[in-house]
Amino acid sequence: MPEPRPTPSLLAYTLVIVRIGLTSFGGGVSGWMMRVVVQERRWMTEQEFLSGLALCQVFPGINVLNLSIWLGFRLHGGAGAIAGALAMLVPPGFVLLGIASAFAGLSQYEAVRAALAGVAAAAVGLTGAMGFRAAARSATGVAPVAVMLLTFAAVGLLHWPLIPVVLAMAPVSIGLALARGASDAR
Repeated sequence: MPEPRPTPSLLAYTLVIVRIGLTSFGGGVSGWMMRVVVQERRWMTEQEFLSGLALCQVFPGINVLNLSIWLGFRLHGGAGAIAGALAMLVPPGFVLLGIASAFAGLSQYEAVRAALAGVAAAAVGLTGAMGFRAAARSATGVAPVAVMLLTFAAVGLLHWPLIPVVLAMAPVSIGLALARGASDAR
């Protein structure tokens, strides 16, 4: 029997998202969110989180904002979705305004540009780690691996447009998953 997971209060969830939003930079935010939500707080399983992340990446918009909304909705319904969106947008928005004002004067210094390049490299590393972890969890057979490799090749190597590739591969992937589920049920 699986261990019951704690459900945070709406305030606790909102404060976690505010903290993540205020202290995160670049594309590694979803990896940090997974660490907090799954590993530290145990609000959901890794599989649930990665399924939600995959869904959020298909929707238009900013992935981490979509993820904050999805997590909030999963934990607290509509109020959680609104709280997640506002927590991810409003406090960091004020910080961004302040940083943009300061950066206008500091961008002429090489040390500032070097620091930003270092932060960008770390964010790419976090995103890559999250991608590898999600791929390892999703690689449950030949068909899912083939879908991943074909999608990677189409977008990453051939530079085909993302939306048509997703529109083509999503139904294929869903169909294969349904077929696999039907054969597993027998």
